[in-house]
Amino acid sequence: MASTPQSPRHWVIGDVHGCATALQDLITRLPLSDRVIFCGDLINRGPQIERTLILAWDLVGQGRAVWLRGNHEQSLLKALSKQRGTSDPALAGSDTYRQLGSRQCRLWRERLEGLPLAYWGKGWVATHAGFDPSTWLPHLSIRQPFWSQYDGRFGDVIIGHTPVARVERSANGIVKIDTGACYGGRLSAYCPETAELISVPGLRSIQSQLPVLGRRRSGKAVAGSC
Repeated sequence: MASTPQSPRHWVIGDVHGCATALQDLITRLPLSDRVIFCGDLINRGPQIERTLILAWDLVGQGRAVWLRGNHEQSLLKALSKQRGTSDPALAGSDTYRQLGSRQCRLWRERLEGLPLAYWGKGWVATHAGFDPSTWLPHLSIRQPFWSQYDGRFGDVIIGHTPVARVERSANGIVKIDTGACYGGRLSAYCPETAELISVPGLRSIQSQLPVLGRRRSGKAVAGSC
């Protein structure tokens, strides 16, 4: 009898923030048959934002990836909707706007507007920052209220948004996978089906700007390959 084809696994990737070289390196280490879930915040901060956008969107177009909306994508969309150009402080302070310019940002706007807020797997869900405990809807910038009040109702919740020194899983099933690639940390991919981890170096040149990593370890680190 023919064997049943194995369902593809998923790899949830933390905040890329314009680290295209690290992203390309990480993608080459993932099985071609598996699916990639970008946990949002692919833009801003890093030096290769346009290349990052193209890499991610190509994977989405191939049906190999899902790109979730992060708070940085949301902030750019909000600023672009005002259509006030660089007179808007939100655009003037946007790394994405400075690197891509007005025309390219507006070309990307329609794509970013279609990004979903969450991806639901079997016994797990990926979203950018977590869920609002008052509604249990995805929230793009929440932190402590979700961390402390999550009751396991969705299974494991895999999030980015808050940099940690290593991928860690809390007792209530929150898995934090933003390992600070743009701050000199690493870019990490986490498999919710197996708890495997694959990570690659991020931007070493700005490692001195890494003030958050290693603070307030609220969960245990997840072991895996690097």
